Amino acid sequence: MQFKFNKYLYSKISLIKAAYNYTDKAFMHLDADENYYYVNIEMKNGYKDIEENEFVNEMLVQSIRHEVYLETKNIRELLLARAMSTSIVAETDSSEDVVVENEEYSENEILKDWFDENE
Repeated sequence: MQFKFNKYLYSKISLIKAAYNYTDKAFMHLDADENYYYVNIEMKNGYKDIEENEFVNEMLVQSIRHEVYLETKNIRELLLARAMSTSIVAETDSSEDVVVENEEYSENEILKDWFDENE
């Protein structure tokens, strides 16, 4: 069985992800020409055929997931960078480690805005 998809409507990554979701049921062969992607499917023993509409729905799901990934990539990178930057601990010489009890901190030191360049 073979399905054909227009390259201008679907991304390559969406096609690969959709095909991967069916590798437990079928052997998938992907090909392309200038305008179309081709999906050749050979079902494994004991599994019913994959309907074209079922595969098209999976292509749409993977397409929207890829779009959301692209749209949210920058914010995820920013969140990860900020989370990781707060977990960095500077190494100190053990001879310099001094425990100071009852040291008080000002509110301005603790609540400093990371993005405020004036302080």
